Amino acid sequence: MNEPARRADVRVGSATDGLTPISVAERRYGASWSHWIGLACVATAALTADQLTKAIVTSRLELNDEAHVIGPFSIHHVQNSGIAFGFFASATSLVILLTAAAVAWMLYFFARSGGRHPVLPVALGLVIGGSVSNLVDRVRLGHVTDFLDFRYWPAFNLADSFIVIGVAILLLALVGADGESTRPTRVREATRS
Repeated sequence: MNEPARRADVRVGSATDGLTPISVAERRYGASWSHWIGLACVATAALTADQLTKAIVTSRLELNDEAHVIGPFSIHHVQNSGIAFGFFASATSLVILLTAAAVAWMLYFFARSGGRHPVLPVALGLVIGGSVSNLVDRVRLGHVTDFLDFRYWPAFNLADSFIVIGVAILLLALVGADGESTRPTRVREATRS
């Protein structure tokens, strides 16, 4: 007795389970090796640039010395044992602990979500590189060297700039992703009617 041959139901354009359409199939959000390499390159470049500029400033200017550059901008060698605007100046140990915890959380977040958006390696690389550079100074020296002075704003360094730029990129990416997340819904609704 011959049984009829069973035919496999192959669905073109579907996920591996054969039932879930590609438009709603899950994609991996975790960081791949290329994401980690990108993050490491950006973080290392940020850390190196910050450490190099601090070394140049400390070797050329005595503490509290200043070199006028242009307009309100000058290179002014100051030390900061706290965080932004001198907050927590007498709590260096707490600042070190909080910074280390923040860097650890960012690395954990990146491991789980590094593939979510193409700018994450750059944005988090800048934030991590700047944070680690200032952390190295706090652990090694008990303070960070600030030198970029615009008169109307407290002096800061490249690490601070990298952190602010990285956070700004993250916010712009989130706003952009939020705008894009509504677009596919409208496209799907239009194709259904």
